[in-house]
Amino acid sequence: MAIPVPSRQLFIDGEWREPIKKNRIPIINPSTEEIIGDIPAATAEDVELAVAAARRALKRNKGEDWASASGAHRAKYLRAIAAKITEKKEYFAKLEAMDCGKPLDEAAWDIDDVAGCFEYYADQAEALDAKQKAPIALPMDTFKCHVLKQPIGVVGLISPWNYPLLMATWKVAPALAAGCSAVLKPSELASVTCLELAEVCREVGLPPGVLNILTGLGPEAGGPLACHPDVDKVAFTGSTATGSKVMSSAAQLVKPVTLELGGKSPIIIFEDVDLDKAAEWTAFGCFWTNGQICSATSRLLVHESIAAEFLDRLVKWCKNIKISDPFEEGCRLGPVVSKSQYEKVLKFISTAKSEGATILCGGSRPEHLKKGYYVEPTIISDVSTSMQIWREEVFGPVLCVKTFSSEDEAIELANDTQYGLGAAVLSKDLDRCERITKALQAGIVWVNCSQPCFCQAPWGGTKRSGFGRELGEWGIENYLNIKQVTEYISDEPWGWYKSPSKL
Repeated sequence: MAIPVPSRQLFIDGEWREPIKKNRIPIINPSTEEIIGDIPAATAEDVELAVAAARRALKRNKGEDWASASGAHRAKYLRAIAAKITEKKEYFAKLEAMDCGKPLDEAAWDIDDVAGCFEYYADQAEALDAKQKAPIALPMDTFKCHVLKQPIGVVGLISPWNYPLLMATWKVAPALAAGCSAVLKPSELASVTCLELAEVCREVGLPPGVLNILTGLGPEAGGPLACHPDVDKVAFTGSTATGSKVMSSAAQLVKPVTLELGGKSPIIIFEDVDLDKAAEWTAFGCFWTNGQICSATSRLLVHESIAAEFLDRLVKWCKNIKISDPFEEGCRLGPVVSKSQYEKVLKFISTAKSEGATILCGGSRPEHLKKGYYVEPTIISDVSTSMQIWREEVFGPVLCVKTFSSEDEAIELANDTQYGLGAAVLSKDLDRCERITKALQAGIVWVNCSQPCFCQAPWGGTKRSGFGRELGEWGIENYLNIKQVTEYISDEPWGWYKSPSKL
C-alpha cells in the first residue's frame, strides 16, 4: 500500500531550511509515472551554508562535541540512528519502493542493512579509541613513537539512486564514526529516504551541522560540493564519467577522493555446475535491484559444452520472475528508475539487435504492464567482443552471453573490459575457482554466488571502476588522517652541533 511522501526542506545545521532559490524537483513514481511529491533543489548558495555548518560542527567547543570526542561518544548516536531506522523500517521501505521502483521485499532488506551498517560503524568508532596512540617500535631507544588517527575534516558525500539510503549510509556511517562532519548530496532521482534520515538525526539529537543533507541536481549542488575549498575529502558513487569530473575538481585542490564507479562484471559458469543453482545465481546477479547495480554480473561466460542446455534453463528461470508493481506480493522485478533510464535500456537492446546479436528472451515492456518504466529481464546471445552491449554498462535488466572452451579463454574474456568492480565464478572445482579468483581483475570476486554484500567486507573496484574501499575497517580509514608523533626521551643533549656554552 503506497503512503504519502512527506514534503521536506534541505537539512542544514540541524534545521529544515528552504533552498535559497526556492526551487523544487518533482518526484515521479517509476511504477505509475505519476508525480507523488517534490524535493528541494539546492544550489551553490545552499552548499556554502551547509559546508559552513559542517565546519562549525567540527570546531564547536574546541572539537569536544564531535571531532575530538571519544569514538564511544559518537557510537551512541550511531546506535540511536540504527534503532530509529529499525523502528521505522516499514515506513522507509515503502518510501524507497515508491521513489526508485525497488520491490518492497528488497527495499525492506536494504533498510535492515542500513541499520546494520550504522551498528557496525558504532562498533568501529569504539574500536578506534583502542587504536589511538598505537606504539611503533623504533631502532633507537632515545625516541618513542605512536600514531594518532584523527578525522579528515569536512567531507562531501555524493550517493546514487539505486540503493538510495543504503549507499548513502555506506558513506555517512563511517564518516561520522571517524569524527568527520559531512554534507550528503543524494541523487535527485531518489532522495526521499535520505531526507527522512535527516529527520532521524534530528530526533536522536545529533549535534547541529554534523550531518547536512542537500537534495538537488548534480551540476547545481553536487558540482559545487565537490570543488568547495573548505571540503577536505569527497566520496562519490555513480557513473565513471561523473566520477572523472569529481576527480578533476578535487585535483585542483589536491583533495583526496574515493570513487566507486561503473562496472561490466563477468560471471563464469563451468561445465560441472548444478544448472538450476547456477541459473538462479546468474539471474540474481544481473536482475536484482531491477538490473540497476554497479556490480551486476551482466556478462555471462558459459562453457560451450553446456551452453545450449544452460541457456534454455536460464530462460525458464527468467520467464518465471514476477514483474509487477513493487507493492504487489512476490514482486521480484520492478521498473527502472526513470523515463530516461527506460529509454536508454531499450536503446541498448535495439543497438545489440542491429549489430547482429540475438534476443533470447525479454527485450521489451511486459505486455501486462501498460504504465511504468518496466523492462523484461533480457538475455542477449550471439554477442561479439566489439559490440556495445559487451563493452558498455547498461544499468538495467540486460544480460549478454558468450561461450568459452578453456579456463584461459574464460579469464581472457572476463578481463576484456575497462571496468574492474565485481566478478563471479561458479564451479564445483574449488582449486579452479581459486586460480580464477587470483586472475580476475576485479575488486570483488564471488565464488559459487553473485552479489552478496556484507558491511564487514571491503567494497570497491580497479581500473575505471574507481579506487579506494568502502565498508569494513577500510571504510572508516577513508575518513581518517594518520598522524605520526615522535618524542625524544633521553636526558642527554642531541649533540649534533657543538654547544656554544662549551666553547
